[in-house]
Amino acid sequence: MKASHRMETLLARGMLAAMGALPWRGSLAAGACLGDLTRALGIRRRVARENLARAFPLKSAAEREQILVGHYRELGRVAVEYARLDRLVRAAAGEVVASATGIEHLEAARGRGAILLSGHFSNFEVVGAWLGRLNPLDFVVRPLSNPGVEAWIAARRRAAGVGLISADDGLRGIFQSLRAGRWVAFLADQDARAAGVFVPFFGHPASTPVGPARIALKLGVPILMGFVLRRDDGRFDLEVDPPLPVPDGRDPDAARTLTALHTARLEERVRRRPELWFWLHRRWKTAPPATDE
Repeated sequence: MKASHRMETLLARGMLAAMGALPWRGSLAAGACLGDLTRALGIRRRVARENLARAFPLKSAAEREQILVGHYRELGRVAVEYARLDRLVRAAAGEVVASATGIEHLEAARGRGAILLSGHFSNFEVVGAWLGRLNPLDFVVRPLSNPGVEAWIAARRRAAGVGLISADDGLRGIFQSLRAGRWVAFLADQDARAAGVFVPFFGHPASTPVGPARIALKLGVPILMGFVLRRDDGRFDLEVDPPLPVPDGRDPDAARTLTALHTARLEERVRRRPELWFWLHRRWKTAPPATDE
């Protein structure tokens, strides 16, 4: 391990251990302060402002800045919650997840493979792991560049009761999991470069991962979308949508159609609570191919 990675790992583990020793709501306040500090230091702030201007051109600069303040604070809260992920998942009813609507859609998929799809939206990991109490569940994850931090986070996820499938290992693990009746949870809302398909997101073409749609169509498993919204008291409301409609079998580009559907549903939630979505990523980094006039 690089010396810089070793130092980052020690700092991260030390900070999160301190957060884990605090009461949950006390740690949320500390996390919000951490988010304020991150914003003040300017970390990815220019990227976030550019994204917000693109997504919300009719909002004033002051309105967009207010969203940005709330977003950095939410990022800080999510970061410190990794220290107690397993405890949050196993908390008493109503203590962490205040409400859950649409659970009947998940109940209908118990015991058979299903794709659970969301975005980088509030603490998707807490409620994603919480759903593992209904049916065995695996997260598809992309390993971090720092192996020490990655190992620590992976241990927290496993302690919360979920399996892990590396996105770098190809499709075999995903197919095996779905065929075994497990649920597989994806995030499909970041720039997919040349491997993605371009679908509208806030009125702009965005390269979007097409893997979940292709897998669902190939195996005939449903795609269920869920979103977690944080309350002012720190607890979460979970909203699970009905399964995405399967495109007509005559659609020659069914995977793109399905990808556009789930991207539109994400956009709807982001418009409702924009401070909860991850604006620090260059979502429109990849430009669509030029077309001849």
